[in-house]
Amino acid sequence: MRKPFIAGNWKLHKTIGEALDLAGALKQEVAGIDDIDIVIAPVYTSLAKVADVLVGSNISVAGQNCYPAASGAFTGEVSPTLLKDAGCRYCIVGHSERRQLFGETDAFINQKIKVLIEAGLRAIFCIGETLEERESDQMYEVLTTQVREGLKGISAEDMQHLVVAYEPVWAIGTGKTATDQEAEEAHAFIRGLLQGLYDEDLAEATRILYGGSVKPDNVDGLMAQQDIDGTLVGGASLKAADFARITRFKRG
Repeated sequence: MRKPFIAGNWKLHKTIGEALDLAGALKQEVAGIDDIDIVIAPVYTSLAKVADVLVGSNISVAGQNCYPAASGAFTGEVSPTLLKDAGCRYCIVGHSERRQLFGETDAFINQKIKVLIEAGLRAIFCIGETLEERESDQMYEVLTTQVREGLKGISAEDMQHLVVAYEPVWAIGTGKTATDQEAEEAHAFIRGLLQGLYDEDLAEATRILYGGSVKPDNVDGLMAQQDIDGTLVGGASLKAADFARITRFKRG
């Protein structure tokens, strides 16, 4: 059985004070839930303080992005080493907003995964198609390219330090959500890609999350699907009660 994984991406929201308030509330709301992995990704400025608040709790902290170098002349960037030093255990890479708004390529994302693993962090590797790609029947081709190029040179051993997050771009921040069946079909396809790249055992062991307007009122149906192992939550992770409800999804 794959252990469920619920992550909250706070994106560009919350001052340090607001982040500490939310982290403190979440710490109380999800206390005692020990059969799933719970992760939150605050903005860089609050990472260290949020991590301090959550020491000893069942919530881990993630960076929202990183630069693929340990250090150097890269003004404005954050390295995996610094994220780890701030208290992170995970980092999101390849989020659709990084791909769409900042032009990040599969090769660049692949570099990030490698340096994260080298630094001792775990990668939350995001993939997903746009509405145009889905409607023009390019979805599977896009996912295949993103998985193969993103995981190039990543060993089976390295894959133990990675979770995949499928995010249909058309469902992020739009209020639209893939149906349970649409999400399951994509997840099953991705698991098949992993089996082709590695083997059946690794594919079965790898957790694949769904991201795209996940809310308390749709999480139960999503999590009832065979190949959906968790969620990467956006807006609903900014409210303690909503995110806590998502962590308490009803198992199918």
